[in-house]
Amino acid sequence: MASVSIPENITALLLDIEGTTTPITFVKDILFPYIKDHLEEYLSAHWEEDECKQDVHLLKKQVEEDLRLHRACAQHSLDQSGHTDEEKAIREVVDNVLWQMASDRKSTALKQLQGHMWRAAYAAGRIKGEVYQDVVPSIRRWRLQGLKVYIYSSGSVEAQKLLFGYSVEGDVLDLFNGHFDTNIGTKVESKSYVRIAERMGCPPEEIMFLTDVTREAKAAEDAGVNVAVVVRPGNMELTEEERSHYNLITTFSQLEVTGSA
Repeated sequence: MASVSIPENITALLLDIEGTTTPITFVKDILFPYIKDHLEEYLSAHWEEDECKQDVHLLKKQVEEDLRLHRACAQHSLDQSGHTDEEKAIREVVDNVLWQMASDRKSTALKQLQGHMWRAAYAAGRIKGEVYQDVVPSIRRWRLQGLKVYIYSSGSVEAQKLLFGYSVEGDVLDLFNGHFDTNIGTKVESKSYVRIAERMGCPPEEIMFLTDVTREAKAAEDAGVNVAVVVRPGNMELTEEERSHYNLITTFSQLEVTGSA
């Protein structure tokens, strides 16, 4: 594919993670299986620590809320304190977490526990955040050319910082001017991009958003944000209409600041 110009008025780039900076398989094939494989071991090691107790308490509250609202939930209720048999209590938490993951639940309780497990795994060197080889050199180039660079992902800001703080390229957090997650709104709502522009302190027209998901691209466009759609291996296939409508890139190195080439 030919190079794509970053319009002269652009002052900031906003980057998605999955399918854009990072292979879409990283979460599915590395992060989620890590939770499944190490959950019991992690809970056993940290069961008496305050943070772990809070995580289990939040999971218990989630079960209570599900029951109250007659939502589907795991068969076992969670009771951390009422069991004399610690192994049984841990087993019930494991069952609940695995059930939530299998059901593709996005509960705060689940995300919090996962985040704490990943933090420990990154810090121990068990996991390194994957980034495509073109990502870091391109961001360095854009920063030198005066552009600001931000991340916007459905993964929590903490999870984003772990990925880039413990990446295969080392700690590259200094490349980014800021991070946004779904606390600012979902990625398929145009209002989210308006709020991000407000936080950045610039009009939406000065932002260029890179994503592999056309629903997100459309939401950003509707807010006045410039868009390029990233085509990487394993990403969702685009329709002919989408291919003709959007600027497409297969690598960050195709994005050139106007007048800098």
